Amino acid sequence: MARLTMQELVDRYFLSSDYKVLADKTKTDYKYCMAVLLDTNVEGVPMRDRVSKTIKGAEARQAYELWLDRGIYMANHICAVSRKLYSFAMEMGYAETNPFSTFKRKTVKPRKIVWSRDEITKFLDAAYSEYKYRNVGLIAQMAYEWCQRVGDMRTLKFDSIDFNRNILNLEQSKRGATVHLPIEDDLMEMLTQQKEDFGFQEFVAPYPQPREGVYKPFTMQRLSRYARQVTRLSGLPDELRIADLRRTGTTEMVEAGVTMGQIMSVTGHANPSSVKPYMKNTYSSAESALTARNIHVKSTL
Repeated sequence: MARLTMQELVDRYFLSSDYKVLADKTKTDYKYCMAVLLDTNVEGVPMRDRVSKTIKGAEARQAYELWLDRGIYMANHICAVSRKLYSFAMEMGYAETNPFSTFKRKTVKPRKIVWSRDEITKFLDAAYSEYKYRNVGLIAQMAYEWCQRVGDMRTLKFDSIDFNRNILNLEQSKRGATVHLPIEDDLMEMLTQQKEDFGFQEFVAPYPQPREGVYKPFTMQRLSRYARQVTRLSGLPDELRIADLRRTGTTEMVEAGVTMGQIMSVTGHANPSSVKPYMKNTYSSAESALTARNIHVKSTL
């Protein structure tokens, strides 16, 4: 069995068919996670310099506990990618066991935070007031108005927008669902201006500082960092995340009495059970239900 360092193992994984068949977005994500893995110091030694087959579960757990400083979700994700790396290593005979499968990861409680209209307005006003944050504001506004994932808005291209008919034609990255959504006049005006300013390249809201003349989408890490900066500039609670804006818009549809089928046509959900979490215990929906019941009961008297 070859005695590969972690760096050598990662290099071989990047040359493998397992890695080459991944989507470009997933490849970028895996490279980031493995860079974090390799840079992690356990007992004073970087993981990149350790022999991969000698790493034990206790050492993998120490690395995981260090990653928790990045948040439970990110720590779990890096751990999951590390497990995939070791599955490859075991298949190729570079390791006998998977040290990242020997311990229980922490669970993430589902976020239930919904922004208020006032909070959304304050965030967008702050973002649009500085060029540095302008595209962060647009990503947030599109995620909210169209009830879409921030990741899809981050990489949205101009060719997904029908500027003649004011329609968004989006193929969602997570499950491949396609949604066709109307674009309100105010947002369409902003998108038209955005095309005038950034239409020489393909992304609607790219990171505004090109590298060697090339504009790229925000990375999720940079987008999260910029969004937190805007949140603080706005004087808003740190607990707010722009990823919650999809939930916020969907919850508003529930409160407005929009049917399950209509909501799914907007969000792209294929299973009604995926929408049900948005429908729990909203006061207005309960009030509407009881009012409708009372009207029905009185009509039968």
